Amino acid sequence: MKFEDYLDYFDAILKNPSAYSLYQDEEYLKYTKLNWSRMSRWLKKFEPTTQAKDFVNAICEKQTWIVITEPWCGDAAHSVPQIFKLVEGNPNITLDIQLRDQEPLLIDKYLTNGGKSIPKLIIRNEKDEDIVVWGPRPAKLQELFLKLKAEGLEFEAIKEVVQKWYNEDKGAEIQTELKALLS
Repeated sequence: MKFEDYLDYFDAILKNPSAYSLYQDEEYLKYTKLNWSRMSRWLKKFEPTTQAKDFVNAICEKQTWIVITEPWCGDAAHSVPQIFKLVEGNPNITLDIQLRDQEPLLIDKYLTNGGKSIPKLIIRNEKDEDIVVWGPRPAKLQELFLKLKAEGLEFEAIKEVVQKWYNEDKGAEIQTELKALLS
């Protein structure tokens, strides 16, 4: 789906969660409300660096950037709007949002340590070949996340550290990583 359709889907869940079985669970709904707020803030405030935007705008071959995500995903609330803002304006890049938990289950081809961690970004060339697979979060944050998990820190405390990291990073690391992966 297009990014705008994803926003509509997200909004529909928030307006009528009883129409979506997963979101009848109060925890999922709570995360989704929080993620809507975070995503909206990034869409208003995030500006890619001139260097990153110039790099992405210089892509002249057709590419499809597929993002596998779900509204309940905390990491996606940060990364997905940043990816959108990075590629918007380049007519050679099609951004395609795929839901992790709906058919076709594309995530099954892109597991992280055997798990369906999201968001996942798959960049394909015009021959439909994968040229980049990124995610579920910037590498520095993934390393920190795995360290905290191995230390046995409670998940709620890990989420706070992750949130603080995203706020302090301001999207810099994702831009650096994507530029390096595409170079």
